[in-house]
Amino acid sequence: MIADIVITIVALLHAWFLVLEMFLWTRPLGRKVFRMSVEQAAATKTLAVNQGLYNGFLVAGLVWGLVGGDFHVKIFFLACVVLAGVLGAMTVHRKVFFIQALPALIALVLLHLH
Repeated sequence: MIADIVITIVALLHAWFLVLEMFLWTRPLGRKVFRMSVEQAAATKTLAVNQGLYNGFLVAGLVWGLVGGDFHVKIFFLACVVLAGVLGAMTVHRKVFFIQALPALIALVLLHLH
């Protein structure tokens, strides 16, 4: 049950990332979160929409695992989140690991302890 709570938090985080990237990227909040100028946000908007869609796929997979109770589906999608977070930490900023990968890693550990 604790693992499912953490998985729900991971899914909600990625739903928020979807909103930020698909709908708020060029707006003041999106630019502030990602520290971009108006010009940078406009130039990268299509990339952000695509990135947001992928976050939506992660949310869908995590919800699928939660609703279906399928251990393997949960593991797969949490592993995807961890890998994306590690890559983000390596290529964007170290804090991406703590915001994205660490919660999913905690959920993976909790799943395996169950």
